[in-house]
Amino acid sequence: MDRDFQIDSKLASEVRNYGNFDIKGCYACGSCTVICPLTGNSASFPRRCIRYVQLGLKEALKESLEPWLCYYCGDCSESCPRETEPGEAMMTLRRYLTAQYDWTGLSAKFYKSKLWEYMAIFLLSALVVVLAILFHGPIVTERVELNTFAPVELVHTFDMILLVTLSFFLLSNVFRMWWFTIVRNHVKVPLYLYITEVKTLIQHFVTQIQFRECSTKLRWIKHWLLTAGYVLMFTMIIVFLDWFQTDNIYPIYHPQRWLGYFATFVLVFFTVEILLSRFKKKEQIHRFSHHSDWIFPILLLLTALSGIAVHIFRYVGLPLATYYTYVLHLAIACPMLIVEVPFGKWSHLAYRPLAIYFHTIKQKAEQLQTHKEGDLQLVGSTE
Repeated sequence: MDRDFQIDSKLASEVRNYGNFDIKGCYACGSCTVICPLTGNSASFPRRCIRYVQLGLKEALKESLEPWLCYYCGDCSESCPRETEPGEAMMTLRRYLTAQYDWTGLSAKFYKSKLWEYMAIFLLSALVVVLAILFHGPIVTERVELNTFAPVELVHTFDMILLVTLSFFLLSNVFRMWWFTIVRNHVKVPLYLYITEVKTLIQHFVTQIQFRECSTKLRWIKHWLLTAGYVLMFTMIIVFLDWFQTDNIYPIYHPQRWLGYFATFVLVFFTVEILLSRFKKKEQIHRFSHHSDWIFPILLLLTALSGIAVHIFRYVGLPLATYYTYVLHLAIACPMLIVEVPFGKWSHLAYRPLAIYFHTIKQKAEQLQTHKEGDLQLVGSTE
């Protein structure tokens, strides 16, 4: 369907607020499109979205899912004769689109201003400390009684409030993503396609299998393990808190310990590797670093390290050290979740599989529409 879009002359300068985007260097030679394994009849990666920015087609860009289909293998950037870094341009567009989906405007503030993000993290950390001071239980110093200091029922209630709040903001942003990319794109998707293609959503969320299209398969394994560690730890804390947070000293072979150790190991190991890679700037994906690229892994690493410290102090039998470190752990973890899940870098874990899901149902809906129009033309020609 041909559509008219209003040109926004400020789009290019607005996009550049979200990261590296060399609009003048690209001569549309097509080398990035040729080398990209995702290029197909309906997705000329990544030139189409770059062209949208060049022409000021803001609405067309907001309706596009293509930046989310890119997993930044870096092959296009390495092959670009003009060194315009198309892979990084797609990363910049993902940040821009995240801000467009967010109705609160906080994503835009956090991505465009270090001060906004740092202040949000600091204020939320301070709020957590204040809440701990006001609502903590008795401080037992003769032995470690973490569940007396921080009653599981109270912490679990706080967890549920946090989960509902984060879900509201993230899901409302997901609704806007669907509205921009499906509804405003004027794609008529039959209800059954939403249902039958749920398997695609689940598959890509669980396996992140599109990473296998990249030439470096090891990155897929690393990213999957890091995500698995995060999801495992999040599940144990939110769903099974009364089992995970306990004053009991379990043997090393108990699932509570080795599951926690696995999650902690992958979180620490791979976040350290990511930070070192960004510092060295050798891998193509880490040559350019936005401030948001540093904040999330640093907070994730600090959350894991403070959790390790709580565990050690509890097993050694240091009551005050355990309680204070526990509060510090919450003061790091809560701001990370509140800022990063609905508004920051974490949200790509939701947007990427959803984009593949929406892209799939759009393609199938368009094929159905084409077949329907062809059948109508055939009927009309025979009458």
